[in-house]
Amino acid sequence: MLFDMDGTLVETEELWGEALGELAGQLGGVLSEGARSRTVGTSMQVAMEILYADLGTTRTEQQHADDARWVEDRTAALMSSRGVPWRPGARELLTAVRDAGIATALVTTTARRIAAIVLDRFADELGEPPFDVTVCGDEVPARKPDPAPYRQAMAALGVDPGSSLVVEDSVVGVTAGLAAGVVVLGVPSLQSLDRRPGLVLRDSLVGLTVTDLVDLLAGGGAVELPA
Repeated sequence: MLFDMDGTLVETEELWGEALGELAGQLGGVLSEGARSRTVGTSMQVAMEILYADLGTTRTEQQHADDARWVEDRTAALMSSRGVPWRPGARELLTAVRDAGIATALVTTTARRIAAIVLDRFADELGEPPFDVTVCGDEVPARKPDPAPYRQAMAALGVDPGSSLVVEDSVVGVTAGLAAGVVVLGVPSLQSLDRRPGLVLRDSLVGLTVTDLVDLLAGGGAVELPA
């Protein structure tokens, strides 16, 4: 199983949004709700471009890099000070998957140095690292919505798309999973998701069992999960 991180397993999207909003204020503007929504799940480069367009401002290449680094650092500080809460049902599902002996990967657009904060929390709370493989945004040739991150994770796990399942919350993440040829379980967080072939939508991970996921995969995504 291949899991996204921010907004899927942990409640960190709000922290990224807060950091982006603070940067917008430093640049003399206010980040609109629509622009913030479009940044969900994207790379920092794309998020910065959305923010600049929303504010009607331009920045040099160096300023762009400095702004992205500032947002990452600010988000890391917020994670450290406020904690990293689980999304509803995420801890229970991840634990059940691990107990069943299913190979797992974390596939996130977040850079390794920031993702490490969350991974350390996972290991502390679960008693061991919960993933066999972790693929971060600064370790891939292209980021979501490109399928490269999921393909890299499957190659590292030694699995193929037909035996894999992606769990995502964002449009770019769902797009990446489907483009990699994998059935996707979409659990929206801050972004709505439209139905697509191969995508199964659910409001929450609460109550999901390993049997549910096996049935979903066997049905190629053409099944209805229990509410």
